[in-house]
Amino acid sequence: MAKVLILFYSMYGHVHRMAEEVAKGAREVEGVQADMKRVPETLSDEILEQSGALEAQQKMAGVSECNRQELADYDAIIFGTPTRFGNMAGQMRQFLDGTGGLWAAGALVGKPGGVFTSSGTQHGGQESTLLSFHTTLLHHGMIIVGLPYTFYGQTRTDEVTGGTPYGATTISGFQDDRRPSENELEGARFQGRHVASLAQKLASV
Repeated sequence: MAKVLILFYSMYGHVHRMAEEVAKGAREVEGVQADMKRVPETLSDEILEQSGALEAQQKMAGVSECNRQELADYDAIIFGTPTRFGNMAGQMRQFLDGTGGLWAAGALVGKPGGVFTSSGTQHGGQESTLLSFHTTLLHHGMIIVGLPYTFYGQTRTDEVTGGTPYGATTISGFQDDRRPSENELEGARFQGRHVASLAQKLASV
């Protein structure tokens, strides 16, 4: 059995919703165990409440926080983070900055790794976030897995939608009031299936 970890940070719930669909897609692959975990929050409840994010954080309370050493237990990892000025969120960056021990041990070398994200606007730094995140995965020796164009939903022009060849994405809206569309959720499921399928093949070699 291949084990896939969906590790995410979500402030307003958009990345959490995408993570649920990534996990659903991964679980569609026979013989795959897919677990969802989140990185620790670094903001206080006071700041989250002032930002209007406390309710979304409370909805994620049932998702357990990840211990960095757990990453080595998985055959593949799919990371999710909102975009912050064209880069990953600070909470995810802080978590990854503490994985030096895993790097020194080569614990993630050869494992498939993918990334999905959200941004407030259609051109809000989604691709730069995904590509810059890939740098960290490459330093860990992971195998980068994106969202191939066999997910035809990313070629749609009849609606505003996320989705890039570098990973699944969603658009949250300027006021964080837009929810992931069905097309974006299908992209997340596709990426989950794709990474899980590759992990399963590698695990059986």
